[in-house]
Amino acid sequence: MTVSNETELAAVLDHTLLKPEATISQIKQICDEAKHFGFHTVFTNPRWTPVVASLLHGSQVAVGGVVSFPYGNDFTKVKVIQARELILAGADEIDMVADIGVIIEGEEKYLARQFENVLKVCHSMKPKVLLKVIIEAQALTREQKIRVCQIADRVGVDFVKTSTGTHHTGGATIDDVKLIKEYAPHCKVKASGGIRTAKQALEMLAAGADRLGTSSSVQIIEQFKAGQI
Repeated sequence: MTVSNETELAAVLDHTLLKPEATISQIKQICDEAKHFGFHTVFTNPRWTPVVASLLHGSQVAVGGVVSFPYGNDFTKVKVIQARELILAGADEIDMVADIGVIIEGEEKYLARQFENVLKVCHSMKPKVLLKVIIEAQALTREQKIRVCQIADRVGVDFVKTSTGTHHTGGATIDDVKLIKEYAPHCKVKASGGIRTAKQALEMLAAGADRLGTSSSVQIIEQFKAGQI
């Protein structure tokens, strides 16, 4: 993907604030920033979802909710319930962390069922709620990445997302974006984790990312406008 101006770049940025110490004033600030710059979505921790939905009501900015963030180790039924509650609270998109241990163990049927169950909740809504599955790519081997991408593609999730941005192994890489694009060809790609500059953002988009998750959205747009790419 290529972008030619700051409006197009802003439209593929998911503006995030997922720190546990986030306050209401910070939530209001990121919502104001999202409306001002035209970011695609605002992502916060679940307790803030109804607040964000209220603050963004009437704007073009979508509301995002995170499920099983940041570890992904919850029971499938807990993920299903959380997804449903977030949607009822106003979420337009769900970013769910896959169970990394299950990916490593190669329990493909378990992963597929979990993806299917949460996707069923998301896609039963009118309008349909998008489901992004976070695979924490840097914690996986190449073979494990390929396997989980193939499962996500087969199940039909909307996006495969590189990482939470919280894992010690690191965040998004160009190679992982390309791998997801190759092995989950029917899914879109969201790169997230460690994207802090306009140069990084453009590189991720050029590699095949369709959406970027970052807490540095304002900085990225300002750098882009200043030609710092």
